[in-house]
Amino acid sequence: MQTSQDNQQFNLAWLRVIVLAIAGFVFNTTEFIPIALLTDIGASFELSAAKVGIMITIYAWVVALASLPLMLLVSSFERKSLLTIVFIIFIVSHIATFFANSFSMLIVGRIGVALSHAIFWSITAALAIRVAPLGKKSQALGILATGTALATVLGIPLGRIIGQLVGWRYTFLLIGLVALITLIVLYLILPRLPSQNAGNAKSIPLILKRPALLGIFFITMLVVTAHFTAYSYIEPFSETIAQLSPNKTTVLLLIFGGAGILGSYIFSKKNNQYPLAFLPVMIVLLSLSLLLIFPSTYLHNGLLFLAILWGVSMTGIALALQLKVLELAPDATDIAMAIFSGIFNIGIGGGALVGTIIIEKIGLHYISFAAFFIALLALLLTSFCFIRYRLTFLKATHSTQEMTHH
Repeated sequence: MQTSQDNQQFNLAWLRVIVLAIAGFVFNTTEFIPIALLTDIGASFELSAAKVGIMITIYAWVVALASLPLMLLVSSFERKSLLTIVFIIFIVSHIATFFANSFSMLIVGRIGVALSHAIFWSITAALAIRVAPLGKKSQALGILATGTALATVLGIPLGRIIGQLVGWRYTFLLIGLVALITLIVLYLILPRLPSQNAGNAKSIPLILKRPALLGIFFITMLVVTAHFTAYSYIEPFSETIAQLSPNKTTVLLLIFGGAGILGSYIFSKKNNQYPLAFLPVMIVLLSLSLLLIFPSTYLHNGLLFLAILWGVSMTGIALALQLKVLELAPDATDIAMAIFSGIFNIGIGGGALVGTIIIEKIGLHYISFAAFFIALLALLLTSFCFIRYRLTFLKATHSTQEMTHH
């Protein structure tokens, strides 16, 4: 009888992790869906793709500015109730986006989504680890990551297909509906989760005194800026420069996302084996991908093949950075993740903005070269940090692995 009860608890724990991963899928899909719908949204408000791109920047920077203050405000909240409030704001904002009759109204709806996003990503990685079966923390993070990677595999291409069939507004409405179903399931299966190791305002000076962690934050900002300088405009780039049909552009987004799942698998297999080499190698591969974006357009379907390397490397980088933050701040995970999420979004917004400036000043052809130079800076900083703080990184990795095994 005891064994059967243990099995039920074990299965319930995995179910909780999987539904959190589905929530991650929903939140990541909505953040990046404008990338796949830029042209359509622009057409309905008579704006160019570069002008509509500002909505990616605004969303990301709202998340960046709001993550830490909001997390400090709600750090002591019981997590199940907090998650419910976050989802309600998310759903209402999607309904507002559906009814937006001007670009300004659309931005207001997106700001509401961004505020819910800021809290969600500050607490979710720590929650997934808490509800996971004993000794399965790394796997729980991997499942959460797979959920977020699936946003680029399924969420963005599906959103694009729906947008092209019945209009972009219905893409946002459907995301709101999926969020409602996810909320109901989470409410039914999650236990009460009091705030735990969240950290508070006093944690911030402690975090700022950890140079290895600060290094990871700066690497995050550079590498994400590099990626989104190119990726934010992948839809207009693939159609106008690479001369891909709209259907092939959808396939490109599918390949990129599928490569993300492969990147997640490689991370789960290799990151623990090579804790100091994995991140720098992935940044080298990302830099190479960005450098080759424009040259690849001269080969038949070259951009489609390149998307595999690009997707694998970017997912590997995002996961490795997230794990490093959790390893270096075990005493204040939610506050550290709020800062990480904020910085990640500064990179997303910064990349979209750099892309806009380059498109308007010198042309769409050059976004990938700008992205490559930013990635090179990230690689130099990573090499410096991993040599200078080698022992700090190794010690943090080993203590996390020991905790996971016990």
